[in-house]
Amino acid sequence: MHISAIAGGVGGARFLRGLLAHLAASPDPARRSARVTAVVNTGDDTTMHGLRITPDLDTVMYTLGGAVHEEQGWGRRDESRVVSSELAAYGTGPDWFTLGDRDLGTHVFRTQLLREGLPLSGVVERLCERWLPGGHPAVAPDGPTVRLLPMSDDDVETHVHLADGRTVHFQEWWVRLRASVPATGFTQVGVDGAKPAPGVLDALREADAVLLPPSNPVVSIGTVLGVPGVREALRDGGAPVVGVSPVLGGRVVRGMADACLSAIGVETSALGVAGLYADLLDTWLVDDDADGALHGSTVPGAAPGRGRVLARPLLMSSPQAAADLAGAALDAALATGRRPS
Repeated sequence: MHISAIAGGVGGARFLRGLLAHLAASPDPARRSARVTAVVNTGDDTTMHGLRITPDLDTVMYTLGGAVHEEQGWGRRDESRVVSSELAAYGTGPDWFTLGDRDLGTHVFRTQLLREGLPLSGVVERLCERWLPGGHPAVAPDGPTVRLLPMSDDDVETHVHLADGRTVHFQEWWVRLRASVPATGFTQVGVDGAKPAPGVLDALREADAVLLPPSNPVVSIGTVLGVPGVREALRDGGAPVVGVSPVLGGRVVRGMADACLSAIGVETSALGVAGLYADLLDTWLVDDDADGALHGSTVPGAAPGRGRVLARPLLMSSPQAAADLAGAALDAALATGRRPS
């Protein structure tokens, strides 16, 4: 069994961890030995202190590798910030984006490999040799495996157009401004000319199921879908596509995705987000408590016979809840089966 997912940030990372836990605990041998491919957003990437930083890839890698700072949901646990303090004392670089000492080791190694000419996909493979040996450290050697792929080897950076007339990098708007300054839109610089990283299109076309975790629909999943060929691979390929709403009862579960949705004129609701994926979805999962009334309906704009809405518990309030959610998404995909290409 081959399962692919498009992910970014904390929500995507925790969903993937739940998926691996579900697969490892399944009595079904096909699930226990499944291959998972995660295509991860790189539109948040930036360069600071001369180092190339890939926040979403690192969050997924650290989470699946058991090293993430659980309370934050990103970065390394047991972290120190001696180097960042020294850089601040010199007055260099943005003081609002603090890099931990352990995390810096990853950025230095990544930047070194990139400067030596290795593409980002090759760099990710090298990094995962440490963090995901044999697939995943929390499961048996014959259990499910996971492979991380950047959406592209080409540089793509999300810039935010602010209501006050400025344009800033996404990280400045998200981290320094905390999305407090209203945005009027986003530009993914470089995405139109970006090529999918090796293996991305095959993973999406040939999977038995493609899952869209509750990641930011605008600047995470939306950016991946903006890479030429990715949306078409999902829309026209044979793999069933199941998405999970990041909005419950009109409220985002985590982060500031509502500010992103407002910036592009989309309602902060389960169906508002579903509309961004309407041409792709076979099934859309909404929360059974907050949006249960939508159960059995159809996503507006979905292709004929597709876009059914199912209500399931969506809150990943514990590792078991995350595993149950991932299992429900996979069940919905496998019940649909592959479509004729």
